[in-house]
Amino acid sequence: MDCFFGSFHQNKPGRDEHDRLVCFSIPDAGIIFKAPFNGGPLHTDYASLLTLLEFVELNDKLFEGKELHIYGDNLDLVNQVNQKIVCRYEYTELLRKALDYKKKYSFQLGWVPRDNNPSLGSLFN
Repeated sequence: MDCFFGSFHQNKPGRDEHDRLVCFSIPDAGIIFKAPFNGGPLHTDYASLLTLLEFVELNDKLFEGKELHIYGDNLDLVNQVNQKIVCRYEYTELLRKALDYKKKYSFQLGWVPRDNNPSLGSLFN
């Protein structure tokens, strides 16, 4: 089952520059999620991935017997979780949590261009 995650910066006048949305979508199941989050870009993308993985954990019957293919548009995060590059110290705990989920669910994590990321495409529907 294909799942997508990402983050969106709400660049509106009068808002804090770090007002962001964590987002994920599971198109085959008709699921779209978005919630406000206060953090930098990489932190928010990690929060989006971990929120998606927590959703998977809480709804295991929906994913039972299915291969998970997860896609995000932050190449640094994808490479960190795939252990192709080292992450900065402040993200090591978030990376550890993502790797724990990866062991538990054996998902494949790949990159998708931001313009093709359905978790962001339906933000304002």
